[in-house]
Parts: sequence; C-alpha cells; structure tokens
Amino acid sequence: MGANAVSFDADVLIDRRRLRRKLTLWRVLAFLGGAVALVALGLMAGGRSLVEAQSNHIARLTISGLITGDQPTLDAIRRARKAKAASAVIVSINSPGGTTTGSEAIYRELRELAAAKPTVAVVTGTAASGAYVAAIGTDRIFAPQTAIVGSIGVIIQYPNFVKTLDMLGVKVEAVRSSPLKAQPSGVEPTPPEARAALEATVADSYQWFRDLVKERRKLDDAELNRVADGRVFTGRQAGPLKLIDAIGSEKEAIAWLETERGTSKGLAVRDYKRINPNDTFGLLSLAIRAASALGFDGLASALAGARRDIEAQSLDGLVSVWQPNVQN
Repeated sequence: MGANAVSFDADVLIDRRRLRRKLTLWRVLAFLGGAVALVALGLMAGGRSLVEAQSNHIARLTISGLITGDQPTLDAIRRARKAKAASAVIVSINSPGGTTTGSEAIYRELRELAAAKPTVAVVTGTAASGAYVAAIGTDRIFAPQTAIVGSIGVIIQYPNFVKTLDMLGVKVEAVRSSPLKAQPSGVEPTPPEARAALEATVADSYQWFRDLVKERRKLDDAELNRVADGRVFTGRQAGPLKLIDAIGSEKEAIAWLETERGTSKGLAVRDYKRINPNDTFGLLSLAIRAASALGFDGLASALAGARRDIEAQSLDGLVSVWQPNVQN
C-alpha cells in the first residue's frame, strides 16, 4: 500500500509539472500575442489597417459554402475596398449558392468594390445560383474548363408531413388571422392560394435574377433564354454562352490584371479573411493575423500551433476547467 501511494504521488507530481510547463508556454504565447494585437490595434487607431501598412498587393477574398450575406463576409469585402495597398482584388468562388437576399447583399458590395479598384472572379469549383450572382458583381470571370457555373433560377422548398401525420393519427389545427398566414405550414395540405402566392414570389425573384444577368453579361433575350432555365454549365460550355469571360485560374486572372488593368507585376496575393466576432479565440486569432501581416511568420506559426493545441486538448478531472468549449 505504501509503495502504491508513493507511486501515485509521483505520478501526480509529474502531471502537475507537465501541466505547469504547458500553462507557462501558453501564457508566454498569449503575452506575445497580446503584444502583437496591441501593435495591430495601434496601427488601426492611427488610421491604417494591418494590410494597408504593407507594400502594394493583390487582395484575395474567398466566397465558399452557403451564401447568406453574413456580416463577416461583407466586412471583408469592405476592408479590401478601403485598403489603399490593395491594388486589385481577386474573388475566389466555390459555392453552390444560398439565399437570394444574401447573394444580393454580396453582389452590391462587390459592385462598390469594383467601382473602386479592379476586381475579378475566379471560380475554383462551383459558382452556381447565388454564387453566380456574386461572380457577375466583378469586372471579369475566370473559370477552369471543368468548373460548374450558372443555375440561373430561384426555388422555394418546404417539407410536407401530412401523410406521415395521418399515419400517426395526428392532426394539426390552426387559427389564422388570414388564410395565407404561415403558409405553407408543412403539416397540412398547401392551399392553392398559398401555392400561387409562393409562385408569384419565385417569379419576381427570378425576373430580378434574369435582369441582372442580362445587364451584367450583356446578353440579348435569345441568349438569356438559352442560359436562364436553371441548368448548370461547365466552364467549357459557359464561355461561348457568355457566362464567363475566359478559361483560366488565378494565374490567368493576375496576368489579365497586369496587362489590362495596369496592376504592377509580381505583386503578392494576400488573403482578406472573414473575422468572426463570436470566435472563441478572438484575441488569439487577431494576434495570429497581426503577426502574419507584420512579417513575424515564426510567431504567427507558434500562436497558430498553440491555438490548435488548446482546441484539441481534453483535460480530465480537476483541471477540466481549462478545456475550451468550442462550438462549430
């Protein structure tokens, strides 16, 4: 029993020393990160963003996943527009689309951006539906031969559980202020009036989409009708249909900016990333971005590694208080 107790005490002591060393390292990194963040904030307070403090460059904005017009994405576009050192902007797109209003919000921000400096879209995989709305907000669209673009159309989908509820013997009743309130509900048959109202909404949004494509891509009615039936096209197909301007990737986009828009040759491409204000590690994330922007690549890597370690760490027992509650 005594030997086991001594062994147990030794194990506890070793664990505490390991934990103390880890905490010391994170405190040092946090201090350094905080210092870098304060420098970054100082630059911002002086009227210059972190990226503006660097030499001229090409900004890269990334639009991916479901488009909702979220504030961090809109803010990133605005930062690129206001950054004096950003000579041009590449909008890298890989998205199946999203909400109509969200796509419109991004389109409007990109039009303001394009009015301020040369802006091109590069489709890296898919620019469909709302993502294509974003693409036509730029000056020129590049896409690989096998990219997917188009899907010019609008859809409203909703589930209908009427048969399932009937099988379960459940009937949902409702008292409405008017027949179309909260229709379709999904738990009762959709009235013809509700379907007609939805069809009118879809038709109006679809007309807005068509008009936008017609204007931005300079299509006549016949050309528009050939591409606006909701189908998608490959990059190879999209070129002759005027949905894109050229086959190519970021390399070709940069060459076009240099030859056609006078962008200086050899400029570095810098990412303008979305900043999520709800980020659990907001200060550490700011420090990483600040260190990278200020040229402290070693410190940025160390801080990024510390963040990964913290996120992945799972401490048990009495020290579980240090386990971060990271929500996806």
